[in-house]
Amino acid sequence: MARVKGAMMTRKRRNKVLKAAKGYWGAKSKHFKMAKQAVMKSGNYAFAGRKMKKRDFRSLWITRISAAAKLNGMNYSTLMHGLKKAGINLNRKMLSEIAIADAEAFAAICAQAKAAL
Repeated sequence: MARVKGAMMTRKRRNKVLKAAKGYWGAKSKHFKMAKQAVMKSGNYAFAGRKMKKRDFRSLWITRISAAAKLNGMNYSTLMHGLKKAGINLNRKMLSEIAIADAEAFAAICAQAKAAL
């Protein structure tokens, strides 16, 4: 059987890594060995970043709700407890959007939460 050399696949694999490392500083975008390490590291950062993004947004929504609740004479935890008791199932993202866009509606929600306590 004829011998098959792997030069084509090796070159493809290397070019794929170098393409992913395009724009990196210095040798990280030119040398395969350094590019491979940089691409692997950036992949790890990207994976962690996708998880952190969710946490960051949730904390942003909580901060916004807390600020709006203070304007209505409540703190965040009592508001959330009142909403749970009142049976209002709004997630934090929607509560945050309501607090920004429609202050009167948020005040009505706060009033319902206060009444349930």
